[in-house]
Amino acid sequence: MSTTGITLALSKGRIFEETLPLLAAAGITPTENPESSRKLIIGTNRDDVRLIIVRASDVPTYVQYGAADLGIAGKDVLNEHGGSGLYQPLDLQIAKCRMMVAVREGYDYAGTVKQGARIRVATKYVNAARDHFASKGVHIDLIKLYGSMELAPLVGLSDVIVDLVSTGGTLKANGLVAVEHISDISSRLVVNQAALKLKRALIQPVIDAFASAVASR
Repeated sequence: MSTTGITLALSKGRIFEETLPLLAAAGITPTENPESSRKLIIGTNRDDVRLIIVRASDVPTYVQYGAADLGIAGKDVLNEHGGSGLYQPLDLQIAKCRMMVAVREGYDYAGTVKQGARIRVATKYVNAARDHFASKGVHIDLIKLYGSMELAPLVGLSDVIVDLVSTGGTLKANGLVAVEHISDISSRLVVNQAALKLKRALIQPVIDAFASAVASR
């Protein structure tokens, strides 16, 4: 862990784009766009701040082990990671979506649950799915997938899926319908606890600037 500057872990795509105004509020401007650059370490207009571009699901791990001082990760990712060793000072209110249970059209989800039948659930979010169905007293078989969740009920791999839903367009296009809301999801700022102690003079102003930007929306 360097003591002379701070490293912020981000993922490409929606989270990066929606983080740019927050970075700007903290006086930080990336020197390159990760969507067009192949670089995984990106400098900024500040010599003491750099960005690293990692998979969304890896952000908490980089921060937990001190390879990054701060990171921005979705609540969905943090729930699966467990958040061990991470300080989570801010809900940034970006990259909003919902975690839902979805089924193919025509599947009697309510009836199946009422009968107490065992349900096969395909998802990337095994902790969230396990907790949700356990709270309802529903017995499930979990099938972990890493993508294209919508396919699982259509080919008989699962009865239902648990996935993130933004507009619902992908579900509709694949003949699926959302039947149950699990939780609202947005992205959080996460901070390595040791880094916060060692580099508070660098990190606290970034946290404060992000907080002000979120509050002023």
